Amino acid sequence: MTHPILGLHHVTATVNDAQADLDFCLDLLGMRLVKKTVNFDNHDVYHFYYGTERGVPGTIWTTFPYKGYGVRVGAKGTGQVVTTSFSVPAGSLDFWRRRFADRGVLSKDVATRFGEEALHIEDPSGLWFELIASDSDTRSPWTGNGVEATHAIRGLHSVTLAVRALKPTLDVMTGVLGYRVVNEAENRTRVSVGGDGAGHSMDIVVTPDGGAGINGLGTVHHVAMAIATDEQQRWLRAELLQMGLHVTEVRDRCYFQSIYFREPGGVLFEVATMQPGFTADEDLADLGRGLKLPPWEEQYRPSIEANLATIRYR
Repeated sequence: MTHPILGLHHVTATVNDAQADLDFCLDLLGMRLVKKTVNFDNHDVYHFYYGTERGVPGTIWTTFPYKGYGVRVGAKGTGQVVTTSFSVPAGSLDFWRRRFADRGVLSKDVATRFGEEALHIEDPSGLWFELIASDSDTRSPWTGNGVEATHAIRGLHSVTLAVRALKPTLDVMTGVLGYRVVNEAENRTRVSVGGDGAGHSMDIVVTPDGGAGINGLGTVHHVAMAIATDEQQRWLRAELLQMGLHVTEVRDRCYFQSIYFREPGGVLFEVATMQPGFTADEDLADLGRGLKLPPWEEQYRPSIEANLATIRYR
């Protein structure tokens, strides 16, 4: 079987306050809330999925807001995704600079990398984001939260992994996962799969003496790659196990099936299927409006709803 990874699927982070997270992603960045559910490992914590209209894989950013549950503030470092980058249209960065300034959000220009201009911002939990200008991203944006199509986020552009050594991570990514090196700088290597445009790349940054990342508030929990079918996922799982990596069983996430493993540099990877998608339990027009629970949690709905944080959004 040929390498089945299609590109990025989603990125998931641990954040602090649920309302602040919604305000940042919906009102500031203009994304759509495509699913409001719960953390399948802790049903008293929300799991928010943000993206474009349908939440197509490759556009999805997701968060666990853990305020009030004693979760420590994390530390960015090696063995983590340290930056999540979104794709915006070429020529739109001035719009975003003004928007951030008007709303009291500090933004900084990023030194041009691989011919791409970018802005850096942080969210209320301290997560690092970049908006990268692209003239070749043809994905349709979500414009329902007040950002016009000429400026709106198209989806994920890439993520930046921090590791202490390049070769072990690169060997896995270019081996069984099928990535290829498409660009290199002093301590940064860009790898892509399924194409080299936005939504298909990861940057590997090497910091040999960097401290280890600590999971917690304000850190990325994992990055997920997309795969087409359950059969391909099972095949890939077997290949990863044969390489000596520790891979979870297939887990039912309701909107996709997932496996998880840590690559040699310590970053937690997920491989998620493309189907069934977020319209499995809601009509397209209603995505994100109701609290959707997995079938095994429905019996606990009254207590779950009572324990979840009170939130508001349009």
